[in-house]
Amino acid sequence: MLLDPDLLTQLAPLDLKARTIVEGFIAGLHRSPYHGFSVEFAEHRPYNQGDDFKHIDWKVYGKTERFYVKRYEAETNLRAHIVLDVSSSMYFKHFAEWSKLRYSIHYVAALIHMMHRQRDATGLVTFDEDIIQNFPARSSYSHVRLLFSELEKLLNGEQKKSKQQRASASAKALHKLAETLKRRSLVIIVSDLFENVQGHEDLISSLRHLKHQKHEVLLLNVLEKKSERELDFPDGKFLFEDMETGSELEVIPAQVKEDYKKKVAEYTQKFKIACSEAGVDFEEIDTQSPFDLALLAYLNKRKRLS
Repeated sequence: MLLDPDLLTQLAPLDLKARTIVEGFIAGLHRSPYHGFSVEFAEHRPYNQGDDFKHIDWKVYGKTERFYVKRYEAETNLRAHIVLDVSSSMYFKHFAEWSKLRYSIHYVAALIHMMHRQRDATGLVTFDEDIIQNFPARSSYSHVRLLFSELEKLLNGEQKKSKQQRASASAKALHKLAETLKRRSLVIIVSDLFENVQGHEDLISSLRHLKHQKHEVLLLNVLEKKSERELDFPDGKFLFEDMETGSELEVIPAQVKEDYKKKVAEYTQKFKIACSEAGVDFEEIDTQSPFDLALLAYLNKRKRLS
C-alpha cells in the first residue's frame, strides 16, 4: 500500500513508517482477491505433536481456543540478504512524490519489519560502484535496530548526496556478494538496473553466480514507469541529464516516444526471459504504485521456500 507520502513523512522513526506500511498492506490483503494468502507472522506457530507444553501461549489459547507455541530467537526460518542500490540514478524522480531511493528505502524497511516478525535472519547490503556496507543476516532486535539506523542515514542524506555522480555496478557487487555469502540464503536485489543496458550479460552472469552458490534470488527493478518506460512527457523540448555521468541530451519526447517504448519493451522482455532461464524471480516496481506488488513478490517467494 502506498500511503500518502506526506503522512509517512510525518511519521518517525523509520520503523514506525515500516509498521504502518506493512499493517496497511495486510489489511488490504485480506480485503483483496488474495484473501486466504497465508500471512502467518512468527511470534507464534501452531502447536505440533511432540512440542513441549510449557511453550504453549495460554493467553492466545484463551482468545482463539487453538494451541500456539511461542517462537524464540533461535527458531529462524530463513536467511535473507537485501541488496540495495544507492547509486546516483536512484535519486531520480519526476512525476512521483518520492525518488526511487526513498521509495526503495521504505520498501526495504517494510521488508525488514516483516522478516523480524517472522524471526527471519536479515542482512543488508548497499552498493553503487562497489559494495559500501555489508551487514550480516541476523534476527536479534539490536541487529534490526542497526539496519533501521543505516536506512535512516540514507534517508537523511538523500538531498545532500543527490547531486553527486556515483555510478552503479550491480554485476560487480553481486559477484562479490556471491563469493562472500557462505550459507544458503534468499537474496533480494532492489535496484533500477540503470547501467545494465550495456552490461546485460555481466548482470545475468552475476545472477547465475548467486544461483550457482545455491542462493534463491528475487530481483526488483525499481523505476518511475511514466517517465522511464513510457516517456510520457508534455509537448516540447526537454534536456535530459544522466545522473551518473552528467552527460546531457536535448530531446523532443513526442518525436522519439514510440521508437523508445518499442526498444525498451524489447530489452525488458529479453531481460525477463534471461532471468527466468537463470531461475531468478523478476518484478518491475513502479514508484507511483503501491508497495503491494513488491511485498507480494517477497511473500510468494518466501512461501515457495517454506
